[in-house]
Amino acid sequence: MQLLGCDVAALNTVHFSNHTGYRQFKGTRSTAQEISDLYQGLCQSHLTDFDVMLSGYAPVLQHARPSQTLAHFFGVCSTLSLLNSPLTVNQPTVLDPVMGDQGRLYVNEDVVPAYKKIIHHADLILPNQFEAEVLSGIKITSLSTLAEAITAIHTTYSVPHVIITSVRISQFSSSPETTTDNLTVIGSTIKSDGSPRLFRVDVPALDCFFSGTGDMFAALTVARLREAVFAADSTLRSTKSWATVKVLASMHSVLERTLEARDVELRATASAEKTEPGLSEGEKQKREYLRRTKAAEVRVVRNARFLREPDVEFQAREWKKEDLPAGLQ
Repeated sequence: MQLLGCDVAALNTVHFSNHTGYRQFKGTRSTAQEISDLYQGLCQSHLTDFDVMLSGYAPVLQHARPSQTLAHFFGVCSTLSLLNSPLTVNQPTVLDPVMGDQGRLYVNEDVVPAYKKIIHHADLILPNQFEAEVLSGIKITSLSTLAEAITAIHTTYSVPHVIITSVRISQFSSSPETTTDNLTVIGSTIKSDGSPRLFRVDVPALDCFFSGTGDMFAALTVARLREAVFAADSTLRSTKSWATVKVLASMHSVLERTLEARDVELRATASAEKTEPGLSEGEKQKREYLRRTKAAEVRVVRNARFLREPDVEFQAREWKKEDLPAGLQ
């Protein structure tokens, strides 16, 4: 967000030595009171004239209920601060319901009902496929259940805009245009009759697990939405999927270059791992996992030019009528 020109007031919910993808870390988690104190500090100095609010990671909390922290971090900030804004246009509020991925939660189970309680505050939510399943209560196993899950989220939480940030449509689509080498982002805006207006963007999948891509997608989306809302070029506000297309172009460029840098680093460190004596088999496996995780750290800052001026290759298109289940066409 800062690289795209946003001044950011960050209220950190954790202070960790490293991200949790390493499977080990040291540090502390913020309590609801600490988040509240930080926000009150902003208020007392009249520093709450924000254009947009973005939620983030709220893990297991030792001394407070997750719902309290989320309420302070999202509900309070997104309503009070935006009401205090001197700007006259509608400010977007964005919720990234960070709960889990690949079929498992990585937050305390109490975080789930807390998110469900506050989602109605949001203009846009950014779940991944697993989080969309958790929020909708629908297992996504087909194009039909995917559309049903999106519709359920619109209906249940009164959220006007939803972007599911990663779906493997090849898992349940036999369409000749769907390949196993693609990831698909599905976006939806609710129509006046309650049905979803769906679009999709297909991007090539990269053969690597990157930690933090959901955070990256959310941050870039906020920055691009802000640009569209406040831009001098008013046509951006009515250009369908403009922000999502820009975000994915930036991400693909950065991740491609991260993959290249990862391979270089892995080749450079391979010999040292093989020659170190005295390690047990378990320790060797752990070292190898840590080596690969470190090598795959996303190279954001060194590729900042692709954040600012991405080369757009992948275009959004409407989800074809024949792809939708009966009743959602």
